Amino acid sequence: MMIFEDSIVDIDVKDVRFPTSKNFDGSDSMHTDPDYSVAYVTLTTDKSNKGYGITFTLGRGTNVVVEAIHLLIPYVRGKSLHDIFTNYRAFYRSLTQNSQMRWLGPEKGITHLAVAAVTNAVWDLGARIKKKPLWQFVVDIPVDDLVAMVDWSYTSDAISEAEIVEMLRASLPSKEERIAELKDKGYPAYITSVGWLGYSDDKVKKLTEEKLKEGWTAFKMKVGVSIEDDMRRAEHIRSLIGVKNKLMMDANQIWDVSEAIANMKKLSIYKPLWIEEPTSPDDVDGHYQIYQGLRENGVGVATGEMCQNRVMFKQFLTNNAMQFCQIDSCRVGGVTEVLAIMVLARKYGVPVCPHAGGVGLCELVRHYSFIDYILISGRKDDRMCEFADHLHEFFEDPALIKNAAYILPDKPGFSSQMTEDAISRYEYPCGSYWTEALKE
Repeated sequence: MMIFEDSIVDIDVKDVRFPTSKNFDGSDSMHTDPDYSVAYVTLTTDKSNKGYGITFTLGRGTNVVVEAIHLLIPYVRGKSLHDIFTNYRAFYRSLTQNSQMRWLGPEKGITHLAVAAVTNAVWDLGARIKKKPLWQFVVDIPVDDLVAMVDWSYTSDAISEAEIVEMLRASLPSKEERIAELKDKGYPAYITSVGWLGYSDDKVKKLTEEKLKEGWTAFKMKVGVSIEDDMRRAEHIRSLIGVKNKLMMDANQIWDVSEAIANMKKLSIYKPLWIEEPTSPDDVDGHYQIYQGLRENGVGVATGEMCQNRVMFKQFLTNNAMQFCQIDSCRVGGVTEVLAIMVLARKYGVPVCPHAGGVGLCELVRHYSFIDYILISGRKDDRMCEFADHLHEFFEDPALIKNAAYILPDKPGFSSQMTEDAISRYEYPCGSYWTEALKE
């Protein structure tokens, strides 16, 4: 049992926005002008320990998430950290199943983004106090205790708690070997920031050439505005990276089902490993139809970054509607819900290839890839974690890449603490950057 002596006495929430739309960083077919942003939570305890949590947004509307977080404060302030972690499932449900606020979800949308920010901060706080990086903090929890922390409601038709305990216990004898391997070789990554849709062809070529020289072997490009443009850009990238390196495509939900199948049949000549978010993120049957329509072309279907909770993931996984499971560190309800999703993916034989990029997502989600390899799947031959080369300098424990692989972090916490410079410049609307920008 984990012992903590702290109680949470203060919660601060900030709206932090970066003007990434100026250079089209992060641009895709649906989100043409994203300003990468976070709702940023700081928890302080009666012993002056702090924990930091984020949830990711694209600019406008971050203030709405901030207000939703404020609604959760009464269920966190004054809580003993010992009580939280010894009965985490009850704490989690106090946030997700509040009898009035759940009407705004339940477990989806703005309220769930708020839950993610708060619970990410709680886990960061716990890991910091125990002086462990988040991945280590999680894998060191006894299996029975860890399974008891997760809210498995609405998933018992797909997997039982007894089955989960057996699955995780089976990983323990070789756990230390996998940790040693991660320390030596890291975890495979792929690069997205060469192929944003708003970039010119020349910029895409230049960035692709640079990343090839750095040793990258897997690349993702955005598609979806024009099939002619998509094919031209795919030709550029494939001709540069060659046939042995991996290419993935991401439509960011722009197509109807039949349109996705037709367009990807044309694009399949460039041998993409997957088409990501080809249609509505809620359309389980649509994703399955797309998978069936593209099987003969060798193109899988990836999704998950906007899949709102474990129940939706359960449906995608049990219906063979995703061939690559893309968890996100800030879309669902934090650490324990992501664990539930990764366990489901393991049972149904679907590799977890996390969504990252954004601001802070690479910092957080790398911990999940490490946890998946160490404790859940024990595999990394058929999976990789996304990386985008933006805004890492604004984090105290930035994501680091060596030989196209994430390096195992060793600093305590969830890597979610932002720098003072990030806050002073980009807090909205009072940071120094926005004070000037909003005068224009």
